[in-house]
Amino acid sequence: MSTINERIASLRSLMKERGIDAYIIPTYDPHQSEYVGDHWKTRVWISGFTGSAGTVVITMKEAGLWTDGRYFIQAANQIKDSEIKLFKMGIPGVPSYMEWLKENSTEGSSLGYDGKVFPVSDVKQIEDKLSSKNIKLVEDYDLVGEIWGDRPELPMDKIFIYDVKYTGKNPKEKINEVREKMKKVDASYYVLGSLDDIAWVYNIRGNDVECNPVVTSYGLISMDKAYLFVHKSKVPTEVEKYLNDNGIEVVEYDEVRKYAENIKENSRVFIDPSRINKWLYNGIPSSCKIVEGRNITTDLKAVKNSVEIGNLKNSYIKDGVALVKFLYWLDQNIGKIPMSEISVTEKLEDFRREQKDFVEPSFDTIAGYKEHAAMMHYSATKESDYSLEKEGMLLIDSGGQYLDGTTDITRTIVLGPISEEEKKDFTLTLKGHINLIKARFLYGATGSNLDVLSRFPLWQEGLDYKCGTGHGVGYFLNVHEGPHRISPAPNTVRLEEGMVVTIEPGVYKEGKHGIRIENDVVVKKDIETDSGQFMKFETISYCPIDLEGVDVELLNESEKQWLNNYHEEVYKRLSPYLEGEEKEWLRRETKNI
Repeated sequence: MSTINERIASLRSLMKERGIDAYIIPTYDPHQSEYVGDHWKTRVWISGFTGSAGTVVITMKEAGLWTDGRYFIQAANQIKDSEIKLFKMGIPGVPSYMEWLKENSTEGSSLGYDGKVFPVSDVKQIEDKLSSKNIKLVEDYDLVGEIWGDRPELPMDKIFIYDVKYTGKNPKEKINEVREKMKKVDASYYVLGSLDDIAWVYNIRGNDVECNPVVTSYGLISMDKAYLFVHKSKVPTEVEKYLNDNGIEVVEYDEVRKYAENIKENSRVFIDPSRINKWLYNGIPSSCKIVEGRNITTDLKAVKNSVEIGNLKNSYIKDGVALVKFLYWLDQNIGKIPMSEISVTEKLEDFRREQKDFVEPSFDTIAGYKEHAAMMHYSATKESDYSLEKEGMLLIDSGGQYLDGTTDITRTIVLGPISEEEKKDFTLTLKGHINLIKARFLYGATGSNLDVLSRFPLWQEGLDYKCGTGHGVGYFLNVHEGPHRISPAPNTVRLEEGMVVTIEPGVYKEGKHGIRIENDVVVKKDIETDSGQFMKFETISYCPIDLEGVDVELLNESEKQWLNNYHEEVYKRLSPYLEGEEKEWLRRETKNI
């Protein structure tokens, strides 16, 4: 097996052969997915860094990896034996990879990337950033693919229809909604590249990306036709008939560029430049007027309808039951039988698999013991796997894909004696969680308006976490979904009734411990006054918060009341599905403080 440095050397040989001075390797697939299938993990293969976000740049003399605060510790560990230098995104003084390329490129040099995976928006930024250097862009080569000898094949699993009893609307209704939005921006064509958007609008699901039930495909919607571009061998006869009956024509995946080239001259074509690759974009006739904006479907699917919310609440009951069964098992067996980060991850999945309509995890479970939990997106390996003892804390961030919803929840579990510092940090995290989750806010507020509520108790103690506080969640789709989020980063998307979002503040101290408490909520209307319509969050995830980590003296009366009310709700909703000792255990874990 070649080393990372040997792979970089092979890439440089190809670069020299093609006259390319620098080459960018992003995390993308052709559809700009957050999580990509094994075939598209070129950045993982070239660098050894397995996190979900990052960009590698290779020049003839240097190699760099850019990633965000969730992965600083993990990335440093995974690239330490290679020539790759880590650039910590978001840290003052650290250049972006585009800024670095500008500083380190010579006049008239060439920059390469694979145009089939690079989004239009990134290419425009590169062009703007490097315009003064007269850089030549070469977008025709997947150089990593040319040297990756045992590259995994593309997935060819069959796709299936996602029934209207789950979605509440059929594809024809959704396409009509999309066309109404197209009229508002005066667009006669809409080119879709993002897999979750395509799955949503056409009511299809698949198994092409681990933990994300999407289908590798493109979509094209005009005012009178709709197309799904997919490998036709993956489409059962009854699925194609269903799509046809809903006004959707199924076309071979590789035909999408030809159809783009045949869009009527001088048409107005809507695209999301961050979710369409440059190769497909180049196929749209130059006479067409490109209308750019966030995907129409992204805004539509972010607001869940009543059928979806009802189903989602049901999935969270099942998920909560699985979690309680797991926590009871953990409590009864810690210190008595061997267990590790990996083995408890597998055990939790076993409990989820017992639940009706469970399909798969919604992401790779994060199970971090002691200082491993300080790595926000830690993933245990055979080499790093810690044995669990009856001391310290275990952070478990996990979720499930159920036919009736996607779940995501984090609990930090006290396994035995913890320090005063750990207990204080646990309680501060809880205070931040409560401060936001019980908020009443005026309609029109965005996640960036509200983010400070969760950080305020931590800031008072000089603490912060280098990530957002919450993200939208898909519906039997991607666990991370926009356009809304709760984060300090500016966001103009209003929180609308029916949006689902996580609330997950934390404390992460490298070499010590990590703590996160996460629940999912639905945005709801609250009171209306002379000042306007107020909104609130309705909690839909149910699992006890470990009282052993709570310093009650640090909670005010309102916070105690929230915790008691939440625990009463947890017991009320989950106990009917438990018996005997498990039920008694839950009663103790949800006692009033």
